[in-house]
Amino acid sequence: MSEPIVSQGGLLGRFGVVVHGGAGNVKPERRAKHAEGCLRAARAGLEVLRQGGSALDAVERAARALEDDTLFNAGTGACLDEEGRVAHDASIMEGKGLAAGAVCDLRGFANPISIARAALDDGRHVLYASEGAARFARARGFVPVGDEALVTEAAREALATARQGAMPMGWAGNTIGAVALDGHGLLAAATSTGGVVNKRVGRVGDSPIIGAGTYADDEAGAVSTTGHGEGMIRLCIARTAAEHMRGGLAAEEAVRRSIEHLRGRIGSTGGAIAIDPRGHYGLSRSTASMSWAATWAEGEASGF
Repeated sequence: MSEPIVSQGGLLGRFGVVVHGGAGNVKPERRAKHAEGCLRAARAGLEVLRQGGSALDAVERAARALEDDTLFNAGTGACLDEEGRVAHDASIMEGKGLAAGAVCDLRGFANPISIARAALDDGRHVLYASEGAARFARARGFVPVGDEALVTEAAREALATARQGAMPMGWAGNTIGAVALDGHGLLAAATSTGGVVNKRVGRVGDSPIIGAGTYADDEAGAVSTTGHGEGMIRLCIARTAAEHMRGGLAAEEAVRRSIEHLRGRIGSTGGAIAIDPRGHYGLSRSTASMSWAATWAEGEASGF
């Protein structure tokens, strides 16, 4: 029996940050802890905005906080592939000039979102893969930490469960992400992940794909998705949600329709967060859980 689609939204006002910790099926007793982790990350992003930073800076900061939190399937503590190694995917995009940067199948670095940001700032290419991504990272001054520094016991246990043919219940989720609106009305989005537990070597999901896992356009909205990556790619869910907002839908309705379409068209599950140009935020999921948090000048909210 499929899970009901759950949606929520609100108004951020002048500026704000929304994050997600991954759609999936986290054990009920652990969900509050995941929501707390999201709230810490959203607060970190909001502090950037309070100090006059850009939406792009805010989503990078929030995503880094989630990458550094071993509760989540990104950065340190990300899930393991069939060889027992971490391979990261990440992307980031700003909505004014539509600049974007991404890395995929990247091994040995703790904060792939910042390497994606470096690709955006460099501007020559959008997406770097595998050893090319690692070479680019080293050239930009990022220091490899090695596989062992990234692997946690929880990730090893999840891999062992998956190798036995079972879904690792209690895993954090599929991805982390952040969207932000700054005081100048600019939007940005970021997404980062370790992918799918026991994935084939070389598998790349939606998180580094602009339009599938991440999208930001000041004229439409900012979106980060999580869930079944192959489905997100096939239907370009991040761009789809943005186009709904361009057409006048508020963020909550835009992501709800997109997640409904994902399930109805190809039977895939997942979730998404978004901010529209008017400052409304929204989130939607068709999974048992998706930790999230939103922070703005006058308040904050979180859930799972």
